[in-house]
Amino acid sequence: MNLPNSVIIKEVGPRDGLQNEQAFIKTEDKIKWINMLSNTGLSYIEISSFVHPKWIPQLADALQVAKEITRNDKVTYAALVPNERGLQGALEAHIDEIAVFMSASESHNRSNINKSIDETYPVLKPVIQGALEAGRTVRGYVSTVFGCPYEGDVAKESVLSVADKLFELGISELSLGDTIGVANPKQVEDILSDVERHFPKEKIALHFHDTRGTALANTLVALNMGYSRFDSSLGGLGGCPYAPGASGNLATDDLHYMLDKMGISTGIDRTTLLKAAQFIEEKVGKKLPSHSMQAERSSCSNHKA
Repeated sequence: MNLPNSVIIKEVGPRDGLQNEQAFIKTEDKIKWINMLSNTGLSYIEISSFVHPKWIPQLADALQVAKEITRNDKVTYAALVPNERGLQGALEAHIDEIAVFMSASESHNRSNINKSIDETYPVLKPVIQGALEAGRTVRGYVSTVFGCPYEGDVAKESVLSVADKLFELGISELSLGDTIGVANPKQVEDILSDVERHFPKEKIALHFHDTRGTALANTLVALNMGYSRFDSSLGGLGGCPYAPGASGNLATDDLHYMLDKMGISTGIDRTTLLKAAQFIEEKVGKKLPSHSMQAERSSCSNHKA
């Protein structure tokens, strides 16, 4: 296998992981969790989203969270920003990297943003320009790359067109999302083979969901093709509130286990990572779905027996 020596894991749990939770997680608990994540060795944490509170009430405290976390100089703190108003909040909160988002399928884009794909670019353009003028980097998310909950298969041409436009607008990295967890390894290889003919691999990240249990298999294909940036959510928290059935991000702890056992460096301390997972599991009030957490619970149970 042609595997990279190291991988950058981008933790999206505080945003993508929590946004679908119905019970509000206390602001002080979010802050404490992010502080714990900051001490795991992670180099990137997406801490919240500056969307209107009525759309995602769970993240209504984005500004307070961003202002009150204890920052680690080795960590990039990012946030999702939908428009210029959101950008104002993100800049006030001293967010390091701004993330903008849209879909590769028209139906999901309209459901998520209430605009067509072509209508979305004029909204994102001033956000990207404003962030760059303020000295921030900008990351782009493209949802439904591997399938749409409304349209089914998504044309590769649409994915490449959206990606090209976002890079043209000034993003420095693009995250390709399997929003509803339908991707399979052969499909991943097929799409990434096209992507690498248009964009440098170091500017592409993969955002897999484990809805059907294929996230690690898809990750392995991407690794073998030379991709080394992956989004994940600790414990497997999360899903898309605008994509029915899109539960379960790729779990950071499962991804870390696989990479570590394969000798691929991430810079992450596993003991500290699992403590952070146990903390947020307690706060959300339910068992996290990751295999690593299941194994931890089983191990503790066996030791008690």
